[in-house]
Amino acid sequence: MVVGDSGLLITGSADQTAKLWNVQSGQQLFTFNFDSPARSVDFSVGDKLAVITTDPFMELTSAIHVKRIAKDPADQTGESLLVIKGPQGRINRAIWGPLNRTIISAGEDCIIRIWDSETGNLLRESDKESSHKKTVTSLAKSADGSHFLTGSLDKSAKIWDSRTLSLIKTYVTERPVNAVAMSPLLDHVCLCIVNYLI
Repeated sequence: MVVGDSGLLITGSADQTAKLWNVQSGQQLFTFNFDSPARSVDFSVGDKLAVITTDPFMELTSAIHVKRIAKDPADQTGESLLVIKGPQGRINRAIWGPLNRTIISAGEDCIIRIWDSETGNLLRESDKESSHKKTVTSLAKSADGSHFLTGSLDKSAKIWDSRTLSLIKTYVTERPVNAVAMSPLLDHVCLCIVNYLI
C-alpha cells in the first residue's frame, strides 16, 4: 500500500489485483488485474506512473509492471507500459529510482537490481560480496531518492547509493529484518525485526 502526493492510494493483493483509490473519499477508482498475486506497489514522483510486482504463480515468473496513472480516473486503462520478467523466485519489492529513470528491485535471490524504467534493460546488480546472503524482504528510499535501505532475513539492513548501487552502510541485527523505513526529516532508519517464539 502506497499513498501518493496527489491524494491517490494504490494497494496490491494476493487476489491478483492492484487497486487505485481516492484517499479523501475512500472511493475505488480502478482495478488492475493480473494472472498472479500482486506483491508490491510504488508511485513514481508526481504520481503519473506506478510500478507493481507480481509473484511467480503456476507457470508464470515474477514480473515488474509499469502502469500509467491517468489524471482523470475515467481515462484509466489496465495496460502495462512495460513488463520486466523477473529472475528466479519472488520479487518482494520494487521502487522508483531518482527522477523516475530507474526501477530498483530485490527479492528471494538476494540480489539488488537497477532497471531502466523505459526500456526494461538491466543496468546494475549488486555483487555477491556486498549483497545480502538471504532473501531481501523490504526496500525503502530516502526522501530525496539519493539512497535506499534494504532489509533481509540474513539479520542485516544495508544502505545503498541509488545511482551507483555502492554499499554505504550495513546494520547488523540479532534477528531477521522484516521491514525497513527511512525518516524523511531526520538521519534515522527504522528496522522491524522478526521475533520468533520457541
